[in-house]
Amino acid sequence: MSRIGKKPVTIPSGVTITVSNDNIVTVKGPKGELKQAVDRDIKIEVKDGNVDITRPTEQIRHRAMHGLYRALINNMVTGVTEGYKKQLELVGVGYKASNQGNLLDLALGYSHNIVFEIPKELKVTTSQEKGQNPMIHFESLDKQLIGQVCAKIRSLRKPEPYKGKGVKFAGEVLRRKAGKSAGK
Repeated sequence: MSRIGKKPVTIPSGVTITVSNDNIVTVKGPKGELKQAVDRDIKIEVKDGNVDITRPTEQIRHRAMHGLYRALINNMVTGVTEGYKKQLELVGVGYKASNQGNLLDLALGYSHNIVFEIPKELKVTTSQEKGQNPMIHFESLDKQLIGQVCAKIRSLRKPEPYKGKGVKFAGEVLRRKAGKSAGK
């Protein structure tokens, strides 16, 4: 039995979870609403303030999906109650970020600025304090979406191993290389 899959998801107060006939789980909470389609073989029961996820057989496919859907539903419950936040840091001379609504304008050392459109489900803000690196702050209900957008922005200029210049997550520790050593 899956260690993650057999744990029930507790439903906090103010959150309602419904499962439709075609196995679509809807989670409504104080911050919003999220939906997730679940494989038809996985059974989801809402009872006594908990969500129980069960699988029909011990097939590899069923075992793999058991823990996955439990984790996805738990992330949805956390999203509609607390939400998710991520921060990106721009390390490098002349690297800048600004936003107008959901359009993010990035100067990352290329010959042109990169204009990146953020999905409407995400809230984005940028900040630049004197003596600090520019920061991009994201807030969302959907953990999967916020992670995907942050990974895409990070891929525009990954941190390099010698000086650490690039787009990185706040608090991310980079593995650094020594570089050339001077001749004797």
